[in-house]
Amino acid sequence: MYNKNLILIIIAQIFGFTAAPVTIFLSGIIGSTLTPIVSLSTLPTAMMVVGLASSTMIASKIMSIIGRQKGFIIAAIYTSFSALLAALSIYIGEFSLYCLACFAIGNGLAFTHQYRFAAAESVKKEMIPRAISVIMLAGIGSALLGPNIAIYAQDLIPEHTFVGSYIALSFLTSIPILVLLFYRQDSPGQVIVEKKVVIVRTYSELLRSHRFSQAIVSAAMSYAIMSFLMTATPLSMHHHHGFSLDSTKFVIQAHIIAMFLPSLFTGRLIKKYGHSRIIYTGILFFFLTICLSYYENTYFNYLIALIFLGIGWNFLFITSTSLLVISYKAEEKFKAQGFNEILVFSMQAVASLSAGFMLTLAGWEIMNNICIPLGLLVIFMTLRADLYDKKKIHQPNIRRV
Repeated sequence: MYNKNLILIIIAQIFGFTAAPVTIFLSGIIGSTLTPIVSLSTLPTAMMVVGLASSTMIASKIMSIIGRQKGFIIAAIYTSFSALLAALSIYIGEFSLYCLACFAIGNGLAFTHQYRFAAAESVKKEMIPRAISVIMLAGIGSALLGPNIAIYAQDLIPEHTFVGSYIALSFLTSIPILVLLFYRQDSPGQVIVEKKVVIVRTYSELLRSHRFSQAIVSAAMSYAIMSFLMTATPLSMHHHHGFSLDSTKFVIQAHIIAMFLPSLFTGRLIKKYGHSRIIYTGILFFFLTICLSYYENTYFNYLIALIFLGIGWNFLFITSTSLLVISYKAEEKFKAQGFNEILVFSMQAVASLSAGFMLTLAGWEIMNNICIPLGLLVIFMTLRADLYDKKKIHQPNIRRV
């Protein structure tokens, strides 16, 4: 399964994706020091997600024109400069500029999230779930590397805490530029489409495919639930319940590790049990997270809940991604991928934007309860797709006389 392209993508993913855990970990805390309005503390985090969501279609379009390699390199340069902009905004204490920098970091992450599609295109069809799992597993490296270096470098500039964190992030996100110089667009596993007239389905036609719509809904709801609760966690723990910065960091890191560590076996589970069963298992972990919110908000409770949240996301997101890439034609890949990304990350943006407000307004338990209907929607779409497939299999062939 492993080839040169896939290994290069893995390395680029580790360093490029550090922008996400660092911003998730620090932005709410930094936001609370830059604005007196508590409900706006998570706005920088949300702006990162909005930046991601608003750029997904653009990222797919650019890569369809200039290719994966150039697209990833340009994104790495852009993200590196965006991190420097964040450092400047913290240095001068400008909240709106920090929000803009987080938005720009999100723009770069829209390209970084395309690494999983590049990985799928680098291997044979039967190895796609495992390739995606390996790329997602690389996120553990990002989760361990990013926040730890951010904490280590936080006092690099005296009397300006966290400026050094984003200077360090700028360096980390620039490393993929060198790595991707050795990436080659055409790999043995990629599907090469001949130049000919092809019929590409419209967006409505794509959505009428039960498996395609199941994949999109599962991915969108997994990100919405995860982002809604994760974005509010640092603020809930550190500001509302007085847990230390180190305790909060560990919970977020444990959550991010839980998001990616199951990737060691998620691909194999999908191959053995099928997409739908793994989606149901992911929803079960989400519901266990929600149940834990009914108990006292202790450190251990937060830790277990965020670990379950991460596992649930992993099962749903990897499964929906591997389901997506086998539900469209080769000539539709950039259109289908871009459509999937904008729907998925738009849902994440809405969830992130509302997280701080809902935490202040309703509290942690109510926030968890809001996620129940989203999980039920995934169950409905999965049951619908399964029943449709069974109906097709058992439908008798009727001959006209």
